Amino acid sequence: MTYEELYQEATQLGIDIYEMPLTPRIKGLYSDNIIGINKFIPTSIEKLCVLAEELGHYFTSSGDILDQSKIVNRKQEKRARTWGYEKLIPLSAFVQAHKHGVRNRYELADYLGVTEHFLESALNRYIEKYGTHVIVGNSIVTFEPLGVAELF
Repeated sequence: MTYEELYQEATQLGIDIYEMPLTPRIKGLYSDNIIGINKFIPTSIEKLCVLAEELGHYFTSSGDILDQSKIVNRKQEKRARTWGYEKLIPLSAFVQAHKHGVRNRYELADYLGVTEHFLESALNRYIEKYGTHVIVGNSIVTFEPLGVAELF
């Protein structure tokens, strides 16, 4: 999925998206059907990853969660990030990448059209959620070490 495709999906939901100058520490913000993306993000791939997380807030969060010292806010942040990971990197994508001959994490990030950092964060979240492996259709996806094995 590209930034433009996800952008279009968001606008069809009635979400306004603005690229605006934000401090370097803030990549994106969501509030009341408005997403702000830091206009200084250099690539559309990184913007895609940020947009996915901010859309995750649209689907999973409520209220002001900027104060991350509160556990309830951290939980909402985690849910939003998980939504973004699952949107851009569904479990089936690992199997598809394997079938297309992807051999390492760098190639996988490129194949999926996400940053290596986003991929690494998604893998860590999937390990938290599923453990070291999960069955996807007729395959086993292992997260540590990363790989896919086809079942007979």
